[in-house]
Amino acid sequence: MTDARRSFGRPLLAGGLVLVTALATACTPRAGEGSGTASAPRGELTVLSLGPVATWDPQRMSISPDIAFAGRVFLRTLTAFPPGRDAAAQRSVVGDLATGPGTPDKDHKVWSYRLRDGVRWQDGSPVTCDDVRYGVSRSFAQPMASEGLNYPAAYLDLPRKADGTPDYAGPWAKDAKGQAAFDKAVTCQGPTITFHLAAPMVEFDQVVTSPAFAPVKKDQDKGPKEGTYAVFSSGPYQLKGDWDPSTGGTFVRNPKWDKASDPIRKGLPDTISYVEGTESQTAVQQVLADDPEHRQTVTLDPAPPALQQSILSDSGLRARSINPSSQFVDYLAPNVAKGVMRDQRVRRALALATSREGYVTALGGESAAIVAYSLIGPALPGHTDADPTGAGPGGDPAAARAALQQAGLTLPVRIRVAYRSTPTADKAMAALSNGWQDAGFAVTLQPIEKDYFTAVAAPGRQDQTDVFWANWAASWPSASTVIPPLFDSRLNLTASSTGRDYGRFADDKVNAEITRIGTIVDPGQRAAAWARLDAGLAQRGAFVALAQRRSLYVAGSRVTGFAANEALGGFVDLADVGVRR
Repeated sequence: MTDARRSFGRPLLAGGLVLVTALATACTPRAGEGSGTASAPRGELTVLSLGPVATWDPQRMSISPDIAFAGRVFLRTLTAFPPGRDAAAQRSVVGDLATGPGTPDKDHKVWSYRLRDGVRWQDGSPVTCDDVRYGVSRSFAQPMASEGLNYPAAYLDLPRKADGTPDYAGPWAKDAKGQAAFDKAVTCQGPTITFHLAAPMVEFDQVVTSPAFAPVKKDQDKGPKEGTYAVFSSGPYQLKGDWDPSTGGTFVRNPKWDKASDPIRKGLPDTISYVEGTESQTAVQQVLADDPEHRQTVTLDPAPPALQQSILSDSGLRARSINPSSQFVDYLAPNVAKGVMRDQRVRRALALATSREGYVTALGGESAAIVAYSLIGPALPGHTDADPTGAGPGGDPAAARAALQQAGLTLPVRIRVAYRSTPTADKAMAALSNGWQDAGFAVTLQPIEKDYFTAVAAPGRQDQTDVFWANWAASWPSASTVIPPLFDSRLNLTASSTGRDYGRFADDKVNAEITRIGTIVDPGQRAAAWARLDAGLAQRGAFVALAQRRSLYVAGSRVTGFAANEALGGFVDLADVGVRR
């Protein structure tokens, strides 16, 4: 995972199973009279991104900013997170292709969605239940199963192999038995699609916002070889010509899109030009200059820290910027399996000695990150700013030293700390190291430049490292996509890997509580339970939260409706964006 272009987290079954196959009635216009053509010209919008876009195939997509762009421009899903500036309102899904959220049975194992009238593909044909079912089936085939979001494989009630992966291998496998099993798990009755799940899932409405559940029209499917960048639109824009993997492409109005059938997207610009390959600093400087070429431009990559303060200190530039929380929370995972961090008192001393303030300052200040005490970020229900260990933003080295002495250890206590090395991260970890040393730790930093997460999850790494730096982001606005993938040992710990549980935390009672919380139907009660578990893990030293990352995006002076959406990971939300003449 990377800060700028990450894949979503791994999908989980409510019963604790994880599957990683290598690793979300309207008036119908007459033909040609969709709102895409009826609207007056509104200009051209340009978006700048470094990229690269890996694919526009919905079942292969896993990169969050690409999903955020596609989902507002050409790709529609059964449900979606609404646009707007109110973070709380953004958390609740609404119907997109479907008329509303799904209808579950009493056990939350069977979910049904009725498709809207009037939703059409760019060729004018209706989007049908069979299109959705076919799209979902593609997620089981290669390379989609390896590269995309494997939520259908995780949740659907299908026969499985000994390793837990589904027997079904997708619609191209020519496996009549496997196809029959899939057709039983995903059924169509007129415009209603029904999903049969292997275990209860109270948050399935959020799951089907994923592009893995997006429709694909079978006779337009170009397959894995030719279809990497093929776009067949059900949204307000369609791709003009071919996508160039090095420079991008231009999206023009889809004349068959009807605004009356779309509660999410306004589709305001006439065209959206996606320019790929622009470094973030260059892109930001071009947009800030506000020359005629860039007055109708937005950046899809955040401004580097070196530019953020100059933007926010200028009222004119600040008015053309947004500074939302991003997906990521940075944290430390002490090695609870081996070495000095097995002692909870030592882990508490580490937490007390941690200067989150110094870490945030080194990252670039409050425009780049804010102090965090919880792994449940501000965009998620259950978030709290309470400090479970009482360290405070600057840490308390004296209290940490006292905790080490009470543990009966000879000072200094030697610890080895691994982290993903970048110029900014090197400074941030040095700031943490200074506080730890003041508390009585002797710190050896272990910078790793390449394949960091693979390296620290490898067998034997626990013999080399006492504390692991890490980060994580929710797949949708729920702590169910944070706490289980990081601390449920059933999902992570194997002979060949620690998964994302780098500190090898394992507690059967915590695993049981994770399962229990996943069955709580009331969202408020469920969020409160996740918050209690998060605080308890922090008090035990299972993690030390450091910072909630933030991003800063800029737009030209003629751009309207410029906003980010924390439910989409804090990325730019193009649903309401327009261009002023």
